[in-house]
Amino acid sequence: MKIISVVGARPQFVKLAPIAKAAARAGVDHVIVHTGQHYDPMLSDVFFQDLGIPQPDVHLGIGSGSHGVQTGAMLAALDAVFVEHQPDWVLVYGDTNSTVAAALSAVKLHFKLAHLEAGLRSFNRQMPEEHNRVLTDHAADVLLAPTTVAAGHLANEGLADRTVVVGDVMTDVLLLIRDEIAGKPSALVDELDLEPGGYYVATIHRAENTDDPNRLRQVVDGLAGLEAPVVLLAHPRVVAKAAEHGIDLTSGSLIGHAPLAYPDLLAAVVSSRGVITDSGGLQKEAFLLRIPCTTVRAETEWVETIELGWNVLANTGEEIAVAATRPHPAETDATPYGDGDAATRTIAYLTSH
Repeated sequence: MKIISVVGARPQFVKLAPIAKAAARAGVDHVIVHTGQHYDPMLSDVFFQDLGIPQPDVHLGIGSGSHGVQTGAMLAALDAVFVEHQPDWVLVYGDTNSTVAAALSAVKLHFKLAHLEAGLRSFNRQMPEEHNRVLTDHAADVLLAPTTVAAGHLANEGLADRTVVVGDVMTDVLLLIRDEIAGKPSALVDELDLEPGGYYVATIHRAENTDDPNRLRQVVDGLAGLEAPVVLLAHPRVVAKAAEHGIDLTSGSLIGHAPLAYPDLLAAVVSSRGVITDSGGLQKEAFLLRIPCTTVRAETEWVETIELGWNVLANTGEEIAVAATRPHPAETDATPYGDGDAATRTIAYLTSH
């Protein structure tokens, strides 16, 4: 049994970690292909080190570019990789350009395709991620859904017979890291002399929030106006966009900071008052750590976090302020994202089919 995993961005490396461990336990020949979509070391290399992931067998080194240029370059390079390795399954993760490029290459070459984190929907056709996930779902041979809500979306699109609910692999790795960092101080708190429970962790990276300078300025001003320090873990692309438009990422309550290694990120979140983000992964991570989240978007794929009261959508500076300072949510023991064993179920399904 040979499985090729294709990854290229920070959330995919997190999802890859438990899959790589489960594949090794099952004796699966697991080939890791890194497209190079995220090439900054803090968004790429450090995840392999911190999460104990084997180094990629193939690194395409594609780098940045427009959606068409980046996806096209990946597609061209992946054809040769798949032909050389002849996998039983190509496994793709999430909703990035790496995901859809690998999906297109696999199905055109008649290799079986499995989509991990299938069925998520924002129903916002302006999001490039929405196109990537819908196209990949409809191309895939098996849809590995993280939740019953996601499985319901796939059923509504006529894909129920290809769907298997395995749980959420990000939950697998988060629960392990959470236990490892329990009781340990956050390096970010020490570095910035922050008061535990007295600051926010923020990430903003989606195109709808960063590409329009007026929109980016509105979000930055909203964060800078909060009553407590806001540490903005800024992706290099966001730093470049802000510099291009003369937007200061360290002003008022806002403190610009480089991205953190994954364990450091979770430690910073655990010690924080709340999370403010447009990241799908961080919304869910905040919920799993039981830290209130404010999502700077008009919708979310992780509707369970909203329904359980741990996440609120906010778009304007005023909405961000109201949401971030809201009363603490009601405690819950709900586990909509599984029990931490999704990777084992994923590998078991692929090896038995």
